[in-house]
Amino acid sequence: MAQPGHQPQRKCVACGERSPKRGLLRLVRTPADGLQVDPTGRVAGRGAYLCRSQTCWEKALRRPGRLEQALRLTISAEERERLAQAIHSLGSQ
Repeated sequence: MAQPGHQPQRKCVACGERSPKRGLLRLVRTPADGLQVDPTGRVAGRGAYLCRSQTCWEKALRRPGRLEQALRLTISAEERERLAQAIHSLGSQ
């Protein structure tokens, strides 16, 4: 059971900065749907966290080595483009 006031910390795979889990966005690899953005942080599957800044997302998508290692998969060009569009739509909300 979590202590009162305790906030789980996660590390951004792009910049390496630790932040509260709620302040980051999660990418998740699921067996059924493949790679997707998980804004709730509750989808079952292997996850990786990224800061909400567009800079971190662009860095992760430009050089996806750390992201691929964290998710244990190879990210295709189509998936990379889809994720870029997803972050642009999240940024405009």
